[in-house]
Amino acid sequence: MSKIILITDIVETKLRKEKELAYYQEELEKLKEKMFFLQKDIDITNLIINMIEKEKVLDIKEQMQSKLLESDDADS
Repeated sequence: MSKIILITDIVETKLRKEKELAYYQEELEKLKEKMFFLQKDIDITNLIINMIEKEKVLDIKEQMQSKLLESDDADS
């Protein structure tokens, strides 16, 4: 009789652990989805930062060119 109880306990433990594993798998999928969207948000933010930085570089380049043109006009 004690062997039957022991087997029952083992089966119950196995089922409990399977449920726990399923729960953590679901939570992991939720976390992966959140991570995916956070990474996309970071990527977009970096893209915007890069675009702004390039625009500043272009503005500086334009300013340098206009100053050179102004100095050329003044020298003429």
